[in-house]
Amino acid sequence: MKKITKQTYLNWYKDMLFWRKFEDKLASVYIQQKVRGFLHLYNGQEAILAGAIHAMDLSKDKMITAYRNHVQPIGMGEDPKRVMAELYGKVTGTSKGMGGSMHIFSKKHGFYGGHGIVGGQIPLGAGIAFGDKYSGSDGVTLTCFGDGAARQGSLHEAFNLAMLWKLPVIFICENNGYAMGTSVDRTANHPDIWKLGLGYEMPCGPVDGMNPVKVAEAIDEAIQRARRGDGPTFLELKTYRYRGHSMSDAQHYRTKDEVEEYKKIDPITQVLDVIKEKKYATDEEISAIDKEVKALVKECEKFAEESPFPPVEQLYDVVYEQEDYPFIS
Repeated sequence: MKKITKQTYLNWYKDMLFWRKFEDKLASVYIQQKVRGFLHLYNGQEAILAGAIHAMDLSKDKMITAYRNHVQPIGMGEDPKRVMAELYGKVTGTSKGMGGSMHIFSKKHGFYGGHGIVGGQIPLGAGIAFGDKYSGSDGVTLTCFGDGAARQGSLHEAFNLAMLWKLPVIFICENNGYAMGTSVDRTANHPDIWKLGLGYEMPCGPVDGMNPVKVAEAIDEAIQRARRGDGPTFLELKTYRYRGHSMSDAQHYRTKDEVEEYKKIDPITQVLDVIKEKKYATDEEISAIDKEVKALVKECEKFAEESPFPPVEQLYDVVYEQEDYPFIS
């Protein structure tokens, strides 16, 4: 694995803080009805993305996930201004304003969505990995899903074929404790989701999803296994979301005290504590990063606000690749 250095920690702090503030801004403009539809925020789960990206080779590795998907493409290299524009439904967005919050996509940067169907991305991730194996690439696909999606039958079909064909895929359950408002304890007779891999003799295990170092170590080991041709891994990354399932979630299923307990192990705070303890940055330098992040979020908002909405014709222009498609009446 790439060494975890002073610069790694500074990058983690800046990136995770930006992702958090980016999502906070979306929550704010959602209340103003500038962003419509459903909105699922990543606050609290940032260590998973930070650790994953450290372990990945972004020139060939890929990622696919569910609908909590705004910051992943940013981490992989997509322009955050385009992501925010997509959420505003603007033509400058990653899908020309036609995907919205749940369907961010960036093929250029190896990010294959954003999927609104619960668990629908799990077999798709196996399929992307199959494509890499078939074409002789040694790229690895990280297939992320929530604890609720772990109960889908398609997961078992994907696990079975991934093991049978030794596909270069890492299945990652981002277990934030709740499938919408249903706790993990109420969805199965055991709370250890990682044990689902045992039935397929797939290497599997739990990981502290609030610590980017632990995440990076576990994903690096899984990536190396996949690159060697030894097949898939299933990791249960235990994390927590500080906001509701979506913006419309009243959160009656958990207490404020529970949320506050998890904030004591906030991934951003954990990284900042190491930076301060090891004197990687002065208070002034940390303050400068905070100001830079704030300015970048403002820049994204300005870009989205000032971008135009798509023309009506676009509804028809992007349906078919073939311009003279003969079956349009």
